[in-house]
Amino acid sequence: MSDIAGTTSPELDVTLEKHRVELTGYCYRMLGSSFEAEDAVQDTMVRAWRSFEKFEGRSSIRSWLYRIATNVCLDMLNAGNRRARPMDLTAAAPLAQAALTPRPDNVWLEPMPDARVLPSVSDPAEAAVAKESVRLAFVAALQQLPPKQRAVLILREVLAWKASEAAELLDTSVASVNSALQRARATLAEGPADDTAVSDPLDDEQQKLLERYVAAFEGYDMAALTALLHEDAVMTMPPFDLWLRGTSDITGFMSTMGATCANGRLLPINVNGTPGFAQYKPDPDKGGFMPWAIQVIEISAEGRIAGFHCFLDTPRWFPLFGVPSHLDLNGQADEVE
Repeated sequence: MSDIAGTTSPELDVTLEKHRVELTGYCYRMLGSSFEAEDAVQDTMVRAWRSFEKFEGRSSIRSWLYRIATNVCLDMLNAGNRRARPMDLTAAAPLAQAALTPRPDNVWLEPMPDARVLPSVSDPAEAAVAKESVRLAFVAALQQLPPKQRAVLILREVLAWKASEAAELLDTSVASVNSALQRARATLAEGPADDTAVSDPLDDEQQKLLERYVAAFEGYDMAALTALLHEDAVMTMPPFDLWLRGTSDITGFMSTMGATCANGRLLPINVNGTPGFAQYKPDPDKGGFMPWAIQVIEISAEGRIAGFHCFLDTPRWFPLFGVPSHLDLNGQADEVE
């Protein structure tokens, strides 16, 4: 391709790609969808390419890209989709009434690998804020906000933009930005309190808790698992709208409707700023272990498992997280046709 505004094609590619991860994080917070976020960033890059000759340098390329990405997300959100978790849609089901009713993919808040949304930063405090801001509970809370309030809150409180910078990006006034931020904060304050707490990196007690969780889950030891769960722990299983609260209902479900997951395997992953696992269950046809879920683990401030959220659409999730599509009998990756 020819030079654009004195910048060659390869140079522009490199410049734009430097911002891909942070833009994906921004779009993911806005949209609540892994795949829509990546589509939005790709659209942003294409628009930037096509209009780079009009870029006058009055702002940084980073700010300009965020402006494009915001417009892309706002256009997508005009379609009315608002991603949710099962507990945002229905009441918890008692085990005796448990039924696996699926809903369409576009209903659900989706998981996201840390590596795709969290750029490397040297400041531990900045890294901690970034991780907190992609946790499922926070991204779910963002979905309750009108799109422009959502953008303002992310720009001001997650990315630490000045009110004047956010106002310029959104073509509005500083007073309007401040008002939107105040309303957004008030809406979030009305939501349920989040008492989960994950250290960065995990502290010794949290690491031990996860090791005990893996042993209990792989051994399908319900007594051991009960000892690790917070009394009000939550289990969700998108695309099903069923969700369970409390140790007896969770372990009761796992022992009955979920019994095929017994004696499976868990591989650690980093997802939504928290610990997680790729879950496999025994493969009755091919031997070894087949994909079953991406688990997102929430740890309470008291050091218990407060929630585990199992995303079951493995043909979508396992490639996204780069985990094996099958394990052999030793729990190692293998290729099975």
